[in-house]
Amino acid sequence: MRYAIIIEKTQNNYSAYIPDLPGCVTTGKTIQEVEENIKEAISFHLEGLQTEGLPIPQPTTECQYVEAYN
Repeated sequence: MRYAIIIEKTQNNYSAYIPDLPGCVTTGKTIQEVEENIKEAISFHLEGLQTEGLPIPQPTTECQYVEAYN
């Protein structure tokens, strides 16, 4: 499955979360690190859901950018 991730710059690092997987979050010093960490977080999160016998959420979030004119 392919999930959309949101990466945000914080004061000291980057954070990422997956809108379709509430509670699945991570941080990293660089964008590359946070991307690697979120892959691990997704696997861990999905494994936990399976262990608990809970359904795996299907990816539904779509990402797009729009031009904002000032």
